[in-house]
Amino acid sequence: MRAPQAVLLGTVTIDAMGVGLMIPVLPDLLREVTGSGLAQAALWGGLLSTGFSAMQFLCGPALGALSDRYGRRPILLVSLAVMAADYLVMALAATVWWLLAARLVSGVTAATQSTASAAMSDLSPPEKKSANFGLIGAAFGMGFVLGPMLGGVLGEFGTRAPFYAAAALAALNCALGWWVLPETVTDRTRRPLEMRRLNPLGAFRALNRLEGVGQGIFTFFLLQVAFFVYPAIWAYYGTARFGWSPGMIGLSLALFGIAVAFVQGGLIRVILRVLGDRGTVIYGLVFNGVAFLALALVQSGTLAMILTPLAAFGAVTSPALQGMLARVVGDDEQGALQGLFSSAAALAAIVSPPIMTAIFAAFTRPEGPYFPGAPFLASLAILGLALALVLRRG
Repeated sequence: MRAPQAVLLGTVTIDAMGVGLMIPVLPDLLREVTGSGLAQAALWGGLLSTGFSAMQFLCGPALGALSDRYGRRPILLVSLAVMAADYLVMALAATVWWLLAARLVSGVTAATQSTASAAMSDLSPPEKKSANFGLIGAAFGMGFVLGPMLGGVLGEFGTRAPFYAAAALAALNCALGWWVLPETVTDRTRRPLEMRRLNPLGAFRALNRLEGVGQGIFTFFLLQVAFFVYPAIWAYYGTARFGWSPGMIGLSLALFGIAVAFVQGGLIRVILRVLGDRGTVIYGLVFNGVAFLALALVQSGTLAMILTPLAAFGAVTSPALQGMLARVVGDDEQGALQGLFSSAAALAAIVSPPIMTAIFAAFTRPEGPYFPGAPFLASLAILGLALALVLRRG
């Protein structure tokens, strides 16, 4: 592995730690600032996620297009600097409205992974793009190994402590990028800035002219809608069904992250070699569907802790889809493509949290039927639609 690729992976890992730090304490923090119960806190959590993702959806293609024109490095550094300040605001927020405002700002600057993916694509030959996108996913997963574990520990000292730590990590990430991150956009691949590429629909129309891009992006969107069940309801699900503390929630997420890092950092290369890109996508969709069904029905906290890392063995679908499409578009459009992936993921995150948290709230209210695993069945149905699209294409 070359040094620039190692720097990109380190940047993604540190950034993921900042995000993962806050997940274990969100249920307690939202109950603290709203004075409500767990079901209502889950609905507020869905609103925060939706606001974040709405801004990411609107701004993702613009940041991708700007990185094609001005370079990956400046876009990444500005995003990280604003993110560090934003975590400090969240640490000091006394009302849920301050938390919402901070999440909106975070959504604008949440370009780290898509920009790093574009830079990784710049540095990768066509035959290695899928596998190297897997490395980006593995680095993000490793951040989730360390972040939730640390967040769970810090959460025992108060709901605000993880946010201060996240601010410090984002600042460290920015400093690291400033000193050692190279610029991967060259004069040969630099693309003029076009206004139509600064909005999600314009960017989609610009790239949809290429065969398979539209269906591939829609399949990716469905996958993200289904997968967002994890960040949307996992902390609330663990609390409601198993009575897990922030520390236990952090541990479960860490186990998931370890498995994702193993799968996307190494196992995916074997699967791609055996099954190819399309076969890998099909395998991932089927495996994830089985995992969702198991998590919906499990009653034992110990068994759920065992199933959590096993569920990550299906985390090969997104890198395979990214690799398929990255080979279709030109070198001067990689940033735009990754921005489109970012917007598709953000649009999924706009749609998914209200659905998943509403289902969770409906099935955990005192007066209603009690089935905290219901959102996983909704995700299973969505994956079924994605699988039908892939099989139909042939």
